Amino acid sequence: MMSLPLAGGILLAFVVGAVLQPLILRLLRAAAVLDMPSERSSHSTPVPRGGGVGVAAAAGLALVLNEHARPIAIPLLFFAVIGLLEDLRGLPIRIRLLLQLLAGLATGVVLVPSGHALYVQVILVLALAAWLASYVNAFNFMDGINGISAVHAILGGTVYAVLGVLTDLPLLIAAGSMIAAASLTFLPWNAWVAKVFLGDVGSYALGGALGTIAAYAIVRGTPPEAAVAPLALYLADTGWTLLRRIRNGEAWYRPHRHHAYQRLTDSGWSHQRVTVATALTGAVVAGCLIAASFSGPLARAALDAVALAILAVYLAAPRWLTAQRPQPQSEGRTIHVRTVSPTSR
Repeated sequence: MMSLPLAGGILLAFVVGAVLQPLILRLLRAAAVLDMPSERSSHSTPVPRGGGVGVAAAAGLALVLNEHARPIAIPLLFFAVIGLLEDLRGLPIRIRLLLQLLAGLATGVVLVPSGHALYVQVILVLALAAWLASYVNAFNFMDGINGISAVHAILGGTVYAVLGVLTDLPLLIAAGSMIAAASLTFLPWNAWVAKVFLGDVGSYALGGALGTIAAYAIVRGTPPEAAVAPLALYLADTGWTLLRRIRNGEAWYRPHRHHAYQRLTDSGWSHQRVTVATALTGAVVAGCLIAASFSGPLARAALDAVALAILAVYLAAPRWLTAQRPQPQSEGRTIHVRTVSPTSR
């Protein structure tokens, strides 16, 4: 099969994504595929969901046509189909999780290298399936305000491309670049006034692709903290929120607004400000973790500690900001209440 050069793949992902987005938005509106506001939502009016179809199609096409990036098309398309079903029909949580695990298993069967003992390969496939289902859901949970997940995918793809150069892994270079290019085309439709949401199709596809890139990097010898560096903020926010809810005796599996990024918006920050803050935090953390993996023992420990400290500040920021918000003051006026007895009519 002919292989598209790297530059051609990046350009193809960008052009296809840019062309598809307005067309898909029209179809979603015509079909009334809408995300209705709920207590968990950060929007107050119905917004079309499923714009991730364009991102998945653009990235998937470019990935398939590049020999280095082709393996990442498998999880991207598997998870995109599951997400599309969720957007169009809705899936019970158990069915959704089962399908995610099956997609992870299928990805593992295709991508886990042979040459190991059978039991080792089985363990690797199962571990990959569990990891992909976990990160896909983390990505989906974090996709709750304007621009945050498109920016996360752009940043993640770009960092993986740079990491691929540093580690001489062509798959990371190609797949990361193409995912970033496809995600960039969605940003104008979602960053300021959200005309359309990624939907589960987009968050599942991007989560599956980025999660597989991380697993591939580890299998190829990349230090774990470097391999998960671009995903660290999403993992930290989701993991810490889950632990807090379990500790507080809450039903952790129910929809909520307890993620750090959601609490930042509740503290008064705009969607755009939170998106920029999470992107900058994620970029600095990723830089520290990648630098740590190429450093000596002392520097590595120090940089890992800095990354953890930055994540801790991010997770604690909503509480600090909420505590500093001015509380509404009573105007001190006397309110006279007139009571009427039942017999005075």
